[in-house]
Amino acid sequence: MGIATPGLEARRAAVAALDAVLQHDKPLDIAWREAGVDKLRERDAKFARMLVLTTLRRLGSIDAVIDRFVARRPVGKNGLAVQIMRIAGAELMALDGAAHAAVDIAVRLAKAQPDTRRLSGMVNAVCRRLADEGCRMFDEIDSDAVDTPAWLWERLKAAYGEPTARAIAAAHRHGAALDLLPARDPENWAERLGGTLTPTGSLRLEGGSVPALEGYEEGAWWVQDAAATMPARLLGDVKGKRVLDLCAAPGGKTMQLAAMGADVTALDISAPRMRRMRENLLRTRTTARVVIADALDWTPDGEFDAILLDAPCSATGTIRRHPDLPHLKSGAVLAALAPLQDALMMRAWEWLTPGGRLVYATCSLLPEEGQNRIASFLGTHPDAVIDPVEPGQGIAPEMIADGMLRTLPCHWPDIGGLDGFFAARLRKG
Repeated sequence: MGIATPGLEARRAAVAALDAVLQHDKPLDIAWREAGVDKLRERDAKFARMLVLTTLRRLGSIDAVIDRFVARRPVGKNGLAVQIMRIAGAELMALDGAAHAAVDIAVRLAKAQPDTRRLSGMVNAVCRRLADEGCRMFDEIDSDAVDTPAWLWERLKAAYGEPTARAIAAAHRHGAALDLLPARDPENWAERLGGTLTPTGSLRLEGGSVPALEGYEEGAWWVQDAAATMPARLLGDVKGKRVLDLCAAPGGKTMQLAAMGADVTALDISAPRMRRMRENLLRTRTTARVVIADALDWTPDGEFDAILLDAPCSATGTIRRHPDLPHLKSGAVLAALAPLQDALMMRAWEWLTPGGRLVYATCSLLPEEGQNRIASFLGTHPDAVIDPVEPGQGIAPEMIADGMLRTLPCHWPDIGGLDGFFAARLRKG
């Protein structure tokens, strides 16, 4: 059964949003706004988002089919024609859309733009071939390898082997559910919201408008992927202890630590993201000391019993929900991030009381941002030892390697996977 086919405005917004990401390197949250997606009727906005997300997740496969029908893709100002064909390709080949509507509106969009008007004939010819021949070609493509940008695909294979790399790629294509972390009574909230409890105690829903959900206004829960709840739990019993949440915005782990009874100081360099944290703290009625500062320049008023460092990283573990990421970044970003991650860990170590625990975490799939950073740190800090992670509280044995946590998007396949996270727990001697 084919999908419903809203009209011109939904597809126009989808093309504009896709162009903002792929041609102008803008994150999706900005692209949605600039393309006017949120101003569309709810049905059209949902359709536009689905088109863009599907196109980004299947971009390599879509391009591989388009390239069979064009000698060379238009570039520069004419490049918008490529986005029109990509959106049509996603609708026709990945979403089983109605051929007449997808082709007709693609041509109308091309004719409506000065830069693509003269290419409307090409758009028409290519989209017709996508409708007639594209699905067979699309299904024959090695989508795991092609839909994952080469810089990431090679790293995933090197780190995990090809079978696991393929499982990760498949998880990326399927997207992510919505995880909520209730402050208390997770079973009760699972029943009230019709969700499923994950092994970590998070509540999983298929999606929906977060502010419209019961319990949002009263702050009964907050949005946090199940994998993102694990690093804070590695700190153990923090009730009454001085805990630093470093690189804390937008605040999920801060709220989690506060709910665990910690005396939390939340530090982050971003003022806009910290404003969002303050709003979240007010909504959930949780308390933390909020500091806006550069951690490399800041000095605390005393040592901390425990520190959680969720370091800036490539965020490759969150591609399920942010399919724009692998197209906005490349392996070159790691060269700048690794020194920052090392510097933050060394700085945090100075503030940790003897016998205290530091959890270093990244939402990255890449060893360069995980175990490699820990190995480097241990080599220069003889007073640091790994405090091994053990199974429990949703952490399965297959999520532990060399005493460190490593979740993958392909874990928990029966309930929809989870974000990729790395975390290591260090104790100060």
